[in-house]
Amino acid sequence: MVDSLPDRARKGRGAISNTTGRFERQARVAIDDGWERPDEACDLPPLRTHVARDATRTIIARNESPDIPFAQSINPYRGCEHGCVYCYARPSHAYLGLSPGLDFETKLFAKPDAAKLLDAELRRPGYRPMAIALGSNTDPYQPVEREHRITRQVLETLRDFGHPFSIVTKSALVLRDLDIIGPMAARNLAHVFVSVTTLDRDLARAMEPRASTPQRRLDAIRGLAAAGVKVGVMAAPMIPALNDAEMESILEAAAAAGATSAGYTLLRLPLELKELFEEWLAEHVPLKRSHVLSLVRDIRGGALNHAEFGKRFTGEGAYAQLVSKRFRAARARHGLDRNDWSLDLSQFRPPPKAGDQMALF
Repeated sequence: MVDSLPDRARKGRGAISNTTGRFERQARVAIDDGWERPDEACDLPPLRTHVARDATRTIIARNESPDIPFAQSINPYRGCEHGCVYCYARPSHAYLGLSPGLDFETKLFAKPDAAKLLDAELRRPGYRPMAIALGSNTDPYQPVEREHRITRQVLETLRDFGHPFSIVTKSALVLRDLDIIGPMAARNLAHVFVSVTTLDRDLARAMEPRASTPQRRLDAIRGLAAAGVKVGVMAAPMIPALNDAEMESILEAAAAAGATSAGYTLLRLPLELKELFEEWLAEHVPLKRSHVLSLVRDIRGGALNHAEFGKRFTGEGAYAQLVSKRFRAARARHGLDRNDWSLDLSQFRPPPKAGDQMALF
């Protein structure tokens, strides 16, 4: 019998393994062929990011979830190079025949026609404006956005239509687009949430290796606020016995940087994410592994995930209630309870296209 090789952490990547997705009939494992000697072992080579074209024919995704504060969203990319090991979107890569592990953060799909598709959808006669969320599944400002600029093009289209939008990101790259976001915010057409998971740079490097550092995210909050943008902080996800002790510190630092609102979620581990997160714990914080998982089960009714509406983001039980009380107290103490995030829908106007006949009145 041939033994499979153990998975090893890769520099700059969050997931440890690249386990086959749940829809595949065959599983792939690396095996030891006997040629490598222990004294010749070396670090694994870095994994490169590959970006393929996503030939989607629609760009606005819609949902009716009662615990999600938006009905429309746009994701310019599938997969996310930030590599956050806890990302609930990882299992979606299995629908593409890829692994929610390393494939999710190295095999990305870009939607270069996003702005063109958005223009067409917003011009449909029956379209009724509702705020569009960017960053609901994968980060619109992940590193590949510097080159592809798809998020930038989407924002330009929304600006031309006077269409309201919100952004959730953990990247300081959002400041690049202040020339669009700032004027839109002044018209009550835009707001931004910056996700800050931890203030510990080393923990951030291990959990979310290619996202902006915690200080750079606070700088992004400061830059957005200075430009007059309503900006909030998402302390998410809070992971029991790992980063949840930092909740008050995160909210305090965000308020000092100019945030006026705050939210949080508790860790949830759907589908393949369970095994991926357990591997990460065993690799990076082995002494905390059992305690973290025990507390996650405590807030998830004995399981590692609970998908019920109203509970999936905040959990249940005594530990979840304690986190909720701490959050509410800290939010009030730091003035982060200014939650009027309604956006103006009345300014929506499709711009004229070349060749359009001018209106008589």
